[in-house]
Amino acid sequence: MTTVHDGISDRLRGWLEEQPVFFVGTAPLSGDGLINLSPKGTRGTFRVVDAHTVAYLDLTGSGVETIAHLRENGRICVMFCAFDGRPTIVRLHGTGSVLARDEPGFAEALAAFGEPGTSRRHGARSVITVAVQRVADSCGYAVPRMDLVEERNVLDLAHAKKSPQVMVDYHREKNARSLDGLPGL
Repeated sequence: MTTVHDGISDRLRGWLEEQPVFFVGTAPLSGDGLINLSPKGTRGTFRVVDAHTVAYLDLTGSGVETIAHLRENGRICVMFCAFDGRPTIVRLHGTGSVLARDEPGFAEALAAFGEPGTSRRHGARSVITVAVQRVADSCGYAVPRMDLVEERNVLDLAHAKKSPQVMVDYHREKNARSLDGLPGL
């Protein structure tokens, strides 16, 4: 049974921010465009701003689908699953916006996600903010129980090896367009 909430409560906020992984779903307006579902990991990259706003650190990767889709139409769903404890799935439906590294206000938005100089912050290409219009939870009875062994540090290590200019060049080369040809970074 799904429960729709008025917003993100303090209890739910704590649970969301403790989850080691969440999933982001977006899609282009085109009926034949590719739907994107991205897993996002690493604790400390997701923040509840208030009862109707969340933000997450978008780390540099090989694709740019979420950014391209949000810039085209803004539609987004962020989903969390409990892999231990009480079986729960939480979905946050809303409208997302992108604040890219080269845009005014990025440094201030980035400040909520850890100490300056960390590889995670170095690897950030944007901060995604979601104006949450629907908060719903449902049972997670079919989601398996799993133990988190450890977070992977491979992406952080890869980002740490790249100079700021190399990151800019990578974004320009690899993150300019989505798979459907929509503008990215």
